Amino acid sequence: MLLDGDAWAAYFREFERSAWRLEVQPTYTMPAEAESLARFLRGEPKPDDHNAKWQATVRDAVKAGRTFGRVRVVRRPLTGYQKYQFAWGIPGNIRAGEDIRVLDLTDRDPGLPDQDFWLFDETIVVHLNYRPDGTQINRELIRSPDLGKYLAWRDLALANSVPFRDYRA
Repeated sequence: MLLDGDAWAAYFREFERSAWRLEVQPTYTMPAEAESLARFLRGEPKPDDHNAKWQATVRDAVKAGRTFGRVRVVRRPLTGYQKYQFAWGIPGNIRAGEDIRVLDLTDRDPGLPDQDFWLFDETIVVHLNYRPDGTQINRELIRSPDLGKYLAWRDLALANSVPFRDYRA
């Protein structure tokens, strides 16, 4: 089942305990980010309200006792998009309450999939499918997922990653 619009947004409003993402693409070509990415790449200052909507979503969830987390997979050298995330996106997301870790796979392969996904409440899996240029194809609710496999991938990613602040150091 493909998810879009409010049906997709509802997952972020309605999860009960946790929302966790494995983020593996080197670049995301998202229309909503095109202008801010271009500003970053030109060396312009970050707007005060950058990523404010997402950060409000995270803050509201955290205030309600729910958690947001992700592991961002990278390989060096970092792409321009990853540098943009690290400078403009991730720090504010962390301040809002999201647990973001980095897994550098430049010299290793712990056996993770090359597939972005969200795991909601350890029971719902949504694949985020992308073209090679980072353009999103769709978001796909996985019916009857092998939860053990997704939980193992989450645990493997967490065990092999470091907190964002440690990676930046």
